Amino acid sequence: MRVPRLLVSLLIATAVAAAGCATAKTASPAPAGAAPPAAPGVPVALTFTGSTLDGADYDAAALAGRPALLWFWAPWCATCASEAQSVADLHEEYGDRLGILGVGGLGTVEAMREFVSEMGVGAVPHLSDPAGKVWQRFGIAQQSWYVFVDAGGTVVHRGYLDDLQLTTKVRELTA
Repeated sequence: MRVPRLLVSLLIATAVAAAGCATAKTASPAPAGAAPPAAPGVPVALTFTGSTLDGADYDAAALAGRPALLWFWAPWCATCASEAQSVADLHEEYGDRLGILGVGGLGTVEAMREFVSEMGVGAVPHLSDPAGKVWQRFGIAQQSWYVFVDAGGTVVHRGYLDDLQLTTKVRELTA
């Protein structure tokens, strides 16, 4: 029995689309290159700036002095959508002890705004990073990945975490 070409094409398209939201257990190393000079008391990992989804300037130095969670997401990513509630819940429970920053990429600013609104993660600040500069800085290869920076400014995790692993890591860093 021959499989119709349309069915084969649909299966291939589905596989390619699913791979775009794939998650990996390991992270690529951060790109080489000198980091910009850190301001006094600001760890090198948090010496970057960007624009929020509303166009305001954002300086990651605001995260210094406590553990920080950076969530790298894309507005069309189903995995990212499924993780949004966990990020919102973590912000509500740990926001006083943990800096959380979303970094949207791989889409338009309008699509990013819509994602934040629809997913209910508007209480978390989000950068618009359509050119991927912050993603590249942290060696992010795909969404949905997390970067954890401890209170001393050391990157202690870079990669995918499921909801249970994410919550466990947050508890460890805020204990």
